[in-house]
Amino acid sequence: MRAPPRTTPGPQHPEATAPRGPSDPRWALILGASSGTGAAIAEAVARTPGLNVFGVHRGRYAEAASRMEASVREAGRDVLLRQADASTPESAEAGADALLTHAGPRSVKLFVHAIAGAAVGRFLSEGPDRLHPRRVQRTFDCMAHSFVYWTQAMVQRDLLAPDARLLGLQNPLDETHLGNTGLISASKAALEMYVRHLAMELGPRGHRVNLLKFGTVMTPALSHVYSPEALAQLEQRHAAMTPAGRMCTVEEVARFVTVLTGDDAGWFNGATIDFTGGMTLRLMDLVLNP
Repeated sequence: MRAPPRTTPGPQHPEATAPRGPSDPRWALILGASSGTGAAIAEAVARTPGLNVFGVHRGRYAEAASRMEASVREAGRDVLLRQADASTPESAEAGADALLTHAGPRSVKLFVHAIAGAAVGRFLSEGPDRLHPRRVQRTFDCMAHSFVYWTQAMVQRDLLAPDARLLGLQNPLDETHLGNTGLISASKAALEMYVRHLAMELGPRGHRVNLLKFGTVMTPALSHVYSPEALAQLEQRHAAMTPAGRMCTVEEVARFVTVLTGDDAGWFNGATIDFTGGMTLRLMDLVLNP
């Protein structure tokens, strides 16, 4: 029987504790792998194209992380989970060291940046929702800078496999305005610029860097923030906005990531790929013709 992987705290450099997968030596490095979109992507790429999973998470959704781990193992793949705050350069360095120890060089086929830690509020508010410098810095570290930190750490350790795919996640707030989300929009704009410039730097090495934009999806984090009544209203409003008449699911996002990992998507580079299902097409119509 396989021993379960050891979840290690961030400051340490864990040794390999889980056996290697039975066939494909390539790995998916997923930040925010314990639940929601990150967990769905981990489960999907374990099946297709059959990647092992190195996941980093904060430990807030332990049960969901265990379910994801079991699903990856059922697919016959290796999985190693690391509990840490993935937003800091120190965490990126330590995490990359741990992965290098366990998987070896040139092992990362897919890198997915799925962590979130944004502050909502207003820049000029005099109340508790004021976006103070620490909140600004924390949001940019989580939503944008950490993409660069982990990419630098992987490149320095020669962790990227041939034709590696690096993927950031985006939302439609770059083209719409939602009251208290200005800081999120700004950090996502920074992430988009990082993706474009890293695409130019890594393209000659054979790697691809892209941004996947999709709309609101139901996740444990969303359920934690909103009441059941508010969630039902959110779902109704998205059904009215989206041409398909419903919200996107994390499983649909994850299946599309498996497509982006494949050979047929190898010409995407520096792109912001719209997977919103036309979510913002009807906004003006809904305002003027409610």
